[in-house]
Amino acid sequence: MKRVAILISGGGSNMVALVRSMTGDHPARAVLVASNDPRAGGLERAREMGVATAAVDHRPFGGDRPAFEAELLKPILAAEPDILCLAGFMRVLTPDFVRRFEGRMLNIHPSLLPKYPGLNTHARALEAGDAEVGCSVHEVTAELDAGPILGQARVPVLAGDTPETLAARVLEQEHRLYPAVLRRFAGGDRTPVMSG
Repeated sequence: MKRVAILISGGGSNMVALVRSMTGDHPARAVLVASNDPRAGGLERAREMGVATAAVDHRPFGGDRPAFEAELLKPILAAEPDILCLAGFMRVLTPDFVRRFEGRMLNIHPSLLPKYPGLNTHARALEAGDAEVGCSVHEVTAELDAGPILGQARVPVLAGDTPETLAARVLEQEHRLYPAVLRRFAGGDRTPVMSG
């Protein structure tokens, strides 16, 4: 049984979808939900689902990312995860941190990568006149949002869409795609999951 740690920064809706999926014959189980914000709503949701939590506030560290990550690593390493899932974790991780979990760290991103790495993906897609948007699950590498793609779900752009309406429809797909990719990945299969 693979052990999964999930990193969040906010409400944790993707984390909830992942934890709920890891039941029955699923090859993995959630062992920790950690956040860079002690007030992240997802921490309480994780506790309600019986998952251990940890929080390391990034703010006291200022711009010292290695010092923040050293503290964040303590609860992560104590949980002995086989897989690390970033689920709305809004801190850019250093190459040293990424290397430690290389080949076993996943992230979900709200665009059809390699399009629109970084932030404001839906606004950028609308400005470009794209006919479809979507989300991608990828392996995390030292380069932001650039690791091998393990799954994508596509969502058509409708007349009158705003960044907010697109984000809501894409989020629904994220909640389906990320658990599907994790199940496959935890079972040792890196064949991409494609939908839509």
